[in-house]
Amino acid sequence: MTTKEAPTGAILQRDQQTYAIVPRTPVGLISPEVLEALNIVVKKYAIPIVKITSGQRLALVGVKAEDVDAIWKDLGTDVGQALELCVHFVQACPGTSVCKFGVQDSLGLGLEMEKLFVGRDLPGKFKLSVSGCPFCCSEGFVRDLGVLGKKSGWTVIFGGHPGAKPRIGDIVAEDLAKEEVIALTEKLLAYYAANAKKRERAARFVERVGIDAVKQAVLG
Repeated sequence: MTTKEAPTGAILQRDQQTYAIVPRTPVGLISPEVLEALNIVVKKYAIPIVKITSGQRLALVGVKAEDVDAIWKDLGTDVGQALELCVHFVQACPGTSVCKFGVQDSLGLGLEMEKLFVGRDLPGKFKLSVSGCPFCCSEGFVRDLGVLGKKSGWTVIFGGHPGAKPRIGDIVAEDLAKEEVIALTEKLLAYYAANAKKRERAARFVERVGIDAVKQAVLG
């Protein structure tokens, strides 16, 4: 293996010598066991940078190629997708679990969506978010698919994007129950999978086909 061949579950860094790995941290939650394992691994392998990402994940940066497999074994967590064409993660705010503004259980729904959708193969990278109140702290309007909680139920948003060419997502449906959110997400992912071009993110897909076509397909 050469230094430019990324080991499984690792991302080659700018120096072309070291790697980053991203352990799975569903909806940004970290158990005491994972936290302890992270602390041990960072010290044991002298990992120079531990960075919280915008998607509520931890990136361990500066890992040596020969240490990657041993680190994953020591961590005991699933690999967090970072480059693959699939659902990468579900970002979620505290919601009714602890936040005084929460009106819906964003952590509960977010964890359920993690189990159902993360890792699913798609034409492009895909990121989800769940916010437990209209403040939208999980940035659902600039995620591929966002879910926003109101007292009247959940709102589903599709086709948002941050970055160099940002796009505010479109509201697809409102006042939904949890089960309806999951069913609609299934339909949106299926329609996107069947009709998007390879590496076409949801925002660019909606710009190309139009949000009316998307709504007609998933709501009709």
